Amino acid sequence: MDIIIRNARVLTMDDALPRAEAVAIVGNRIAAIGGNAEIEAMATPSTRIIDAKGATVMPGFNEAHMHIFGGSVSLNELSLFGVNGFDTLKEAVTAYAAANPDLELLVAQTADYTILSEEERVTRHHLDRIIPDRPFMMVAPDRHTAWANTIALERAGILHGRDVGVGNEIVMGEDGLANGELRESNAMRPVAVMSRTGGREGLGVGTGGEPESVTADQRAGDIAVLKQGLAYCASLGITSFQNMDGNLYQLELLKEIEETEGLPARVRMPFHMKNFMPLTDIEDKAAAWRARFDSDKLRCNFVKVFMDGVTEGETAVFVDDYAHKPGWKGDPLFSAEHFNRVAVEADRLGLPVAVHAIGDGAVRMVLDGYEAARKANGPSDRRNRIEHIEVVHPQDVPRFAELGTIASMQPTHPPGSAGLPLEPYLTYIGEERWPHAFAWKTLVDAGATIVFATDWPVSPLPPLSCIRDAMTRTPWREDMPDHRLTLDETLKAYTRTSAWVEFMEDRKGVLKPGYYADVVVLSGDIEDRPSEGIADLAPVFTICDGRITYEAN
Repeated sequence: MDIIIRNARVLTMDDALPRAEAVAIVGNRIAAIGGNAEIEAMATPSTRIIDAKGATVMPGFNEAHMHIFGGSVSLNELSLFGVNGFDTLKEAVTAYAAANPDLELLVAQTADYTILSEEERVTRHHLDRIIPDRPFMMVAPDRHTAWANTIALERAGILHGRDVGVGNEIVMGEDGLANGELRESNAMRPVAVMSRTGGREGLGVGTGGEPESVTADQRAGDIAVLKQGLAYCASLGITSFQNMDGNLYQLELLKEIEETEGLPARVRMPFHMKNFMPLTDIEDKAAAWRARFDSDKLRCNFVKVFMDGVTEGETAVFVDDYAHKPGWKGDPLFSAEHFNRVAVEADRLGLPVAVHAIGDGAVRMVLDGYEAARKANGPSDRRNRIEHIEVVHPQDVPRFAELGTIASMQPTHPPGSAGLPLEPYLTYIGEERWPHAFAWKTLVDAGATIVFATDWPVSPLPPLSCIRDAMTRTPWREDMPDHRLTLDETLKAYTRTSAWVEFMEDRKGVLKPGYYADVVVLSGDIEDRPSEGIADLAPVFTICDGRITYEAN
């Protein structure tokens, strides 16, 4: 035996043997699960013995929706999480600028839409009062909106506006100049390219394209950034993640890391299909990348699409009008006919599809596309997904089970959770839609398969915090449904079910002999904690592919 974990409360996620006391690992596989005496008898002089001291041992967390390159970059940027009010914002930005005198562009993340107040929206003029002489951009938690100061807009060449394509907007002021608010990636990118990484971390999600040129030093810097992010994932107990943006550049960087020192987590990447790409790219690129990157450590075997934006930026698409803006439902990024063709072609090639759809109108369009693929190609076990599903129309709830569509949702996203304010979200969707927003339990009760994740760096990455948020969500009104799931359902959404979504349920997501040794040892018993205290736990050991990738001091 290479590693034995004993004195544990093992949650195997295996219905045949749901609990145990000890785990034995040989190479990169689970060798045995059982009682302490039985497993300890297998030890040899070279076996590494880990005493769990009565704490939970479970399959490593599978983060089902995140952005590794952007998240890794954000670790070195200013976080405005929890910052409220102009004076507090000024203090944080001024200190960051002083500590980073050589940055061409100062970037801050997680700037809430109501960072000034619930009544006042940020403009370039506010930011000019904080830092007028250096380009500065701050990005909303959802990464669909940013705000830049005047000098940043000038140097980016967008102070006087620019056509940035459907669903994207450089918001203009009454003076005929950009007011500083940039909606969606095409509007944000002209500023982002001035950053330390040249905005390369945003290409996969923003354009689906490749960097025009990268020097050897830049590539080495990008690899170093990714390694930092991967190590952070391991420290949180993550042994697998499913990335939701992708391009060939990211894949090649990750492959180099795997070939030189080994990835500390299993990575699933998509081909990102944008609305301006020819349909032939699905076969010429997506299918080709699937063949090239096809190991259990690094795979590229699905297609990612954006159908709409976000509610707070008024770019989400609804069936009915925004409550605060009669006559406006939002514009989809794909027409129904265009998306149907994408869904049909991906399905024909055996490629699952994952679509960002926030509003109930966008969700309906995606379901329609999946139904069109089934009619065109016949039924298949494709395991298509919809990402976020912030609002679902009641008429569409049963369609998830009927079409076998996975609900990929984020417990960190409901307003009022994880430090997020209630406004402007609640006003924008209106009270009639409140019961159908972030409707985890409604979907599960209707037979839908659900997976949980954080959408990092949109929300903080720690899975234990996300699980806490899922277990402690408070309804916005007393008569609203309670959408919390059980702890067992929530943990499975982060382990076994996430492996099933990847078509890897026969080898990971469960602690079972013959399965990959992807394991996390926690600092305490998760079942013995009140829901509010789950985030106080921490990984003590993370093991991926039989290798210890993180060990707490």
